[in-house]
Parts: sequence; C-alpha cells; structure tokens
Amino acid sequence: MEKNQDMLLEQQRLLSCLEIIRENIREYEEKEAVSKKEVTQLFQAVKKGEGDSFGLLEAEKNILEHIQNSLRKNRAALNKAYFGRIDYDDESYGVTESRYIGKNGVTRNSNEVMIVDWRAPVSSVYYENELGKGSYEVPGSEPVNIRLFKKRTYDLQGEKLLGFYDNDTAASDELLVKYLSQHKEAVLGDIIATIQKEQNEIIRATPYKNMIVQGVAGSGKTTVALHRISYILYNYEEVYKPSEFCIVGSSDMLLNYISSGLPELDVNHVRQMRMDVFLPYLMEKSWKKKFSIIEEDTKACKKSRLDFVYALECFLKKWIEKHLNLQDIRDRELGVILSQENMQDTRSRNPELSLFQLEKLLNQRTRQRIQFLCTEKEEGFRKEKQKAYRNYFCSSKNKWTEIQIYRTFLEELEQAGDETHKFEGGYKETIAHVEKGQMDLYDTAALCLIRKRIFLKKETDEFSQIILDEAQDFGETVYYVLRQVLPRCYFTIMGDVSQNIRYETGLNDWEDLKKILLRDDRDSFYLLAKSYRNTIEISQYAGRVLEKASLGNYKIQPVIRHGNPVCVQMQQRKDIGKQLKALLENIQQKGFETIAVICRDEKDTETVRKVLQTEQEEGFHNGIMVLPVTLTKGLEFDAVVLWQPDTLRYEMNVKEAKLLYVAITRALHELYLLGENEQTELLKSRS
Repeated sequence: MEKNQDMLLEQQRLLSCLEIIRENIREYEEKEAVSKKEVTQLFQAVKKGEGDSFGLLEAEKNILEHIQNSLRKNRAALNKAYFGRIDYDDESYGVTESRYIGKNGVTRNSNEVMIVDWRAPVSSVYYENELGKGSYEVPGSEPVNIRLFKKRTYDLQGEKLLGFYDNDTAASDELLVKYLSQHKEAVLGDIIATIQKEQNEIIRATPYKNMIVQGVAGSGKTTVALHRISYILYNYEEVYKPSEFCIVGSSDMLLNYISSGLPELDVNHVRQMRMDVFLPYLMEKSWKKKFSIIEEDTKACKKSRLDFVYALECFLKKWIEKHLNLQDIRDRELGVILSQENMQDTRSRNPELSLFQLEKLLNQRTRQRIQFLCTEKEEGFRKEKQKAYRNYFCSSKNKWTEIQIYRTFLEELEQAGDETHKFEGGYKETIAHVEKGQMDLYDTAALCLIRKRIFLKKETDEFSQIILDEAQDFGETVYYVLRQVLPRCYFTIMGDVSQNIRYETGLNDWEDLKKILLRDDRDSFYLLAKSYRNTIEISQYAGRVLEKASLGNYKIQPVIRHGNPVCVQMQQRKDIGKQLKALLENIQQKGFETIAVICRDEKDTETVRKVLQTEQEEGFHNGIMVLPVTLTKGLEFDAVVLWQPDTLRYEMNVKEAKLLYVAITRALHELYLLGENEQTELLKSRS
C-alpha cells in the first residue's frame, strides 16, 4: 500500500517537473530566436566595418551558445528528467533536504533548483554514501556532514515512471543490468545513471593530480575519463577552460568515437589529437612542413624504453656542459664579472631551463654585474663593456638543429654503444630516415626532448590537463618526454596492458610509468576490474585468452548479465563468404544497432570488404563495420564476428593473445567465430 502511494506521489512529482522543463524550453526557444537575429545583424555590421561590432558579435555568439546549451539540456531532460533522489539531514547547516539528481540540472525561474546536475558536489552522496552518517566534498570548502536516510533510483521513460528502487547502494543491480542489456548506438554509452563507486572515485578526484587507471576491457575507462573532464569543467570553471584540455589517442577512429559523446556531457571546445599529431604540435615551428611521421622502425623496440631516453638525457647534459663552458668571466679592467661558482649556482637553481634560456639568464646577469661594477665609471666606458659582453653566451650562433643533435647522438650509439651493451649498433636505418625528415613516434619524442633541453625559449601554458586513452599503445619514452615538455600539466592515463597490441614498443606493465608520473602524494594508481560490457558468456570466453595475455596479472570480474553462448563455426566450407553474409543478415534481423566483422590484419579486412562490397570505414557508425583488430581498441559493438581466428593468424604467444583478447571483448551481447580452419590454441579451454 505504501509503495503504491509512493508511486502515485512520484508520478505526480515527475509530471510537475516535466511541465517546468517544457516552460523552460519555450522560454529558451524565444531567447534563441532573438539571439540568432542579433547575431545575424551584428555579422552584417562587421562586414560593413561598423564601430565595435566585432566585439559585440563575439559576445552575442557566446550568449547564443549558452542559450542553445541550456535548451539542449532541457530537451534532453524531457526524455529522462532524473535518475536518482537523496533525502538527508544537512548537519553542517541544520536543514533537511530532498534532492532529485539528473544528467542535466534543471532550474525554475533561473534560481530554484528542481533537478541537481550529476556533477554537483552533493550528487556524490548518491554514488558513494551508504545510509547513515557521511559527507561530501565541495571544491575549495570544508566537507559537508550529512545523515542520509533515503537513496532512491528511478526507471523513467519520458512521462512514465516504470518503477523505483530504494537501496543503500547507488544504481541497483536490476537497473544496471537493464541498462547494460540495451543495444548500442554509435555514441558512447550514457553511464551517468549507473556510475559505480569505483568509477565515481576517479571521476570526482581532484584535478590537481596525475593518475593512471588500469581497467579491464569493458570497465568504462573511456566514459569515466570523459565524465571526469565534464566534472572538472563544471566544478572548476574558474580555474580551467575547455581549450586547456587535450584528449590524446592512437587512432582517428577512437577519437571520432570519443568526440561523439562529448556534447552530451556538456563538454565543448576540448581538443583531440592522435599521438603522432600531438608530439609534432608540441614542436611548434621546429617541426618543419617537410617533416613526416612514419611507421615504427626496427629500433623502435629500443627507442620506446626508458634506457634510451635516459641515455639521450645523459648525452644532452654533456652537450650543454661542453658548449656552456662555465668558467670565470674575467675582464682586464673590471676583474671577475661572474665567477664559475656563481654561474653554477644559477644553473643549479634553474634545472628546468633549456640551454638557450640559461644563456639568456646568464647574459642578463652579466649585464647587471657590469652595470654594478661600472657605477663610478663614465657612461661611455659602461656601454663599451656591456657591448663587449652583450652575447657572451650565444649557442644560437652555431645554427644547430634538433635533427643535427639527434643524429650525433644516434651516431655515438652506432659507433660505440654504451657500457651495458643495450645500444649496440643497428641505428643506421634510423639515421637514414631521420636525415630525410622522416621520424617515427619515438624519434619525434626524442626531438621534443632535445628542443626542451637545448632550444626552448618559453614554456607552453597552452594545456593544463592531458587525457590519454588506450595508453598502453605507447612506450615509456613518450610519457617521459611529455612529462618533461609539459611540466605544469596533470595527466589522466587510461589503459589496459592486457590490450597492448604494440607488444614490442607499448606498455606491458605499469611499473616504469608509475616512476615517471606518480611522484606526488596526491598522484594515484587506480584499478577497474569489473567489466560492464560483455555478457557472462563472452567474459568467460575472453578469460581463456586473458590468462595468456596478462600472464594472470589482471582478471575480469563480470557484472552478472547472461546472454547467448559464443557461437563457433570453424570448419571446412566451400563458400565462407556466403556463410558470412547469411550470418550478418541473421544478426541484423535481431535488431542490433552496431555489428563488427573483426579481422586479424588489413589484408583480411580488404578481403571481407570485397565479399560484402563495402567501402573503407571513415568513422564509427551504426550498421556493419569491417575493421582490423588494431582499429577496434576502445570501441564496442552489439555483436562481433571474428573472421578466421585460426592457428595461422593467431599464434600461441603473448602478443597474439593480446590482439585476440581485444577482438573478443568488443562484443556487448553476441560473439561469433567464423573460419575455415582449426581455431587457435589461444581459444581452447584449459580444462
């Protein structure tokens, strides 16, 4: 009886809230029409060159963007106004509150909060607190103490209240499984209603820290990273602008997939770059138009590791010492202008300065010292002395380039190696393509470090937060260099070493990266072990391969959601192409939105595309996609067909296990194996 009464009251509350949302939409639509008209008029005024019309146009465009954003949020709230409610006593302020929490905050008359935005500090109570005493953090303020006595999760569909769940943990398993069972559209999933405690801890962590997140396939790494961006921009808008964030990934396919989910999270103007674009971008003008990025060369397995970058650091240190030559600066008439000890002290106090920056500082100190020593001298004498020592330190006259210095370093490795024989020869190929302006990723990172140590004139403050997805794709050298080149940035590193498809150069564990990034007490390593993507059946199948891919380090903890068994069709057949077409037609008839045929390499991918008469994929989309396994990382599909997962294509080793693990774990609901030969040993049960 009480449940029915609660349902009635909650239904009335929902309808009342929806009416306020509709009224907001009407008001924002009117404001949008007025603002659009104003923008058009100002645009015409700018074309005519009238007064300060450009400044007014930019201001009005910002107003219009704000109106349209508010309009979008209210329209979205019509479909699902809120998902949770918390009732609590606020012990800090002595009041009792009842708060409804939604993906989009909604106010009445611009000041009365009807629905609290999920990013608001108080919303963390819904995700983290159990019934009873607790608290929530407010950025820049003291924690607020509360006593929580109700936590309710809603299942809404437009105007209909399908049900609710009272529980002492957020997002009951019943609702979570219902959400996970939905078909996948060609955008990132909306996990806001079902954010789990371990995910919420990462999302709401202070932005003033570096973090590494090891998450198994399907643990929500990408969505957690994007929600973290959204949370920071909402709660620290006085500190951060969206343009200071950069999402770095390994492929356009992944970045396209990520960017599709940003607007829904109220995140705009955040940049996204592939790593092979980001590193040249950091080189600024030093990266010439004639330079190009090439595939990793045969020495990339060495160049990607810390030993290599440490050797480069040692080389650059010697280079600086040789050309800086800090000896007493003596003048016949003035005596010692600057002593060696004084200059060494200046250098030790400024360890981050490049050679060029240090020389500029020393020249400045020399000028000031001459000014002091000439206090009682004639002005002409002082000017003559300052002119004589004006550019006493001037390495720029040598006309060095980053490539010239890098080539010298590589030649030293080629000729002598080092005492531990880690770098014995074999760098002729690298030297040859670097001389042509052709750099692989690790050559580019080396050039970035050389620019930082030798040529840098001014630190960049363009970025404040760097978010790296599928971080295991890149070796330690890249992260070491990024840390040096962007010393004021905070890094959010998301990845899974079990999915390292670049086995020779990428990360197969996190230990070295921890040493590079996690140096402060606030810095953290997080582990996401639960997989929310796959059914139990697919997770268990993936588990066979994961044991071989991660050597037992990371295991999947699947959320209990059952589906169909994995369908294996590995046998001799005359027309496998015809079989594939029939299989895909059958899958489509089940109503799945996204289907992938995942192949071992580009050659097989082209073969399947010809069979299906499809073009090369430009971006993530609904329907059938045919992709090599390397391009599927970070993506997920309703159903996956593994093309020819046999012993020929996937050999019994760790590298191939990682590739196959990636392929299997792309499937949300159904997984099919289709081939002509015996399936790879990697897929066989250990029983």
